[in-house]
Amino acid sequence: MQRGCPKTEAPRPGAARWARPLVLLGLTGCAHPGAPSFALFGAYFPAWMLCVLLGIAASIGARVLFVATGLAGALPFQLFVCMSIGLCFALLAWLSWFA
Repeated sequence: MQRGCPKTEAPRPGAARWARPLVLLGLTGCAHPGAPSFALFGAYFPAWMLCVLLGIAASIGARVLFVATGLAGALPFQLFVCMSIGLCFALLAWLSWFA
């Protein structure tokens, strides 16, 4: 009967060779001078917040439109459809204004 901690395998040396650069690649976004922002009432707000608010408004508007036209009863997965419309609208707003 063996006591103590069970034997664990040592990490493979090949895994560390590609994992380290992959982790460091995620830190390259910090090298940019700053995120796009705009002045609103004297303070700077990130631009993505505006795009998220526009996307939320578009998804709510799509839901209202689906209910008003009667498509809400025939449309499966309404939450995902409205979220997709809002996401597409937010990304298009980001691309058109800040990209």
